[in-house]
Amino acid sequence: MNTSTLENETIRTQVRARYGAIAEQAGTDCGCGPACCAPEAPAAAADCCSATCCDGGPRPESYGEKLGYSAPELAAAPAGADLGLGCGNPLAIASLKPGETVLDLGSGAGFDCFLAARQLAGTGRVIGVDMTAAMIAKARANAAQGGYRNVEFRLGEIEALPVADASIDLIISNCVINLSPEKERVLREAARVLKAGGRLAIADVVATKPLTRAMREKLGAVGACVGGATRLDDLRVMLAAAGFSRVDVAVQESSRALINEWTADGTAGEFVVSALITAVKPALR
Repeated sequence: MNTSTLENETIRTQVRARYGAIAEQAGTDCGCGPACCAPEAPAAAADCCSATCCDGGPRPESYGEKLGYSAPELAAAPAGADLGLGCGNPLAIASLKPGETVLDLGSGAGFDCFLAARQLAGTGRVIGVDMTAAMIAKARANAAQGGYRNVEFRLGEIEALPVADASIDLIISNCVINLSPEKERVLREAARVLKAGGRLAIADVVATKPLTRAMREKLGAVGACVGGATRLDDLRVMLAAAGFSRVDVAVQESSRALINEWTADGTAGEFVVSALITAVKPALR
């Protein structure tokens, strides 16, 4: 498994600072002028554009659409909820059912929580947990703006979830578990809070070949969802050790071009790729 000389708390501090700054700097409306819709527009700006934004020509595919979200889904979430920080669409593999309780690990500004709430259509409950106070504040403001009464956000670390045992039907997460320096602990916590028969539906990055030492030990690369990526075989071992069965890891080869944009040298996609991961906590016999 990947090893690093970086201390766990050093990693947590850097990740908390990085994503706290993103939450505080993110605007609630990029506007929908020509600059937003131009082909060279940044991904975060393009995500703000609606399907009718570009009167002068076809709208370029947004970052969110490249991850597997539909334009209506992107448009339905409160403004400012989608910060363009994911690496896939976990709800596309979640098989969400009415009345279920959903937990989002590393919920950020609440984007996937709000999409889950829309699918629940007024039933069930959605809980988002994030370690960054600024993200929690932003997510709560977004929930109030959108009138999401069955969504709540809790400040906490995914290695020690502020959630009761066996209380969750479905866990989702989007490009977050790779950021944790204690992934085995995260997965054990996931198993603890899931009901028997509960499910994981996760989008995350995985390493398809060994990362360089520089990648593993550079805080910027860890914070950019590259340096902390787990090898595929190691991930399967971790999930089994945490008690999960029916593990499926679907690698998304097309994501490599997007991942190349995450680091300055443009080579991250040679080492890591997005994957859609599902697993089940076995039912009691």
